[in-house]
Amino acid sequence: MKHINQLLFFFFLVGITILSCDKEENRVTFTKATPPVLTSSSVTDLVLQKSQENYASLQFQWTNPNFEFSNGVNTQDVTYTLQIDTTGSNFTNPKLVSKPFTNAISTSFIVKDLNAALAGLELKDGTPHNFEFRVKAALSNNSIPQYSNVLKIKITTYLDVVFAVPAKLFITGAATPIGWQAGNGTEPEPSGQKFTLVNPYTFVINSIALNASSGYLLIPVYSDWGAKYGFTGDKEKNNPTEDTFKPDGNDFLSPSAGGNYKIMVNFKTGKISLTKL
Repeated sequence: MKHINQLLFFFFLVGITILSCDKEENRVTFTKATPPVLTSSSVTDLVLQKSQENYASLQFQWTNPNFEFSNGVNTQDVTYTLQIDTTGSNFTNPKLVSKPFTNAISTSFIVKDLNAALAGLELKDGTPHNFEFRVKAALSNNSIPQYSNVLKIKITTYLDVVFAVPAKLFITGAATPIGWQAGNGTEPEPSGQKFTLVNPYTFVINSIALNASSGYLLIPVYSDWGAKYGFTGDKEKNNPTEDTFKPDGNDFLSPSAGGNYKIMVNFKTGKISLTKL
């Protein structure tokens, strides 16, 4: 009986080993990929002009990295992201511009769109800046990223705004110390809730106490609901803490943590940012 039990145990171990080997043989593993090669229609200095905003500007093309696995060539969708940054930042800039594409191997910009994309870096207009472009290729869940070569182009942008810049700007709402304005045309302008225009398109409040998870709006004339700026989405479907705004938008929602915040409103990018102090 003891001999039989030993034989059974031996065959059990052999079976486990065979199954393990079979699993190893069937495991799909990444084998190789070729970093995409990025080219542009031009890399010479470029001056963008509003009078030519609908003209063709830069065109970019890149090669397929040809992801390969142990079971053959990749059949998943490849997500390409054109990344734009300033020279010297090495694509670590928190304001890095990213333009995603699925399975595309080229894109083109008209002057207006390129100017708008570069506006995300919030640099001074009318001055040449050194920009760097590269393409990131990745599979689902941003896996196995491959990066292209870097193209360097000196570009001068022009001032353009998403919405006309008002003469003044205020914040009002349950999130603020004073609460919602009455809108009856008699309330005085609250100095603590008035923004300062720091450049032709950016308003700033350096410090304001905000209540947690409460509504607020931006208004160009205090005590008047004739104009307002709110978040861009559908109040029932989107996140009212998102960072884009539009005229006559829905109420923003203040951060879940109350406290003092710095608020910046950028009419060039159509974005608002809150920084906890």
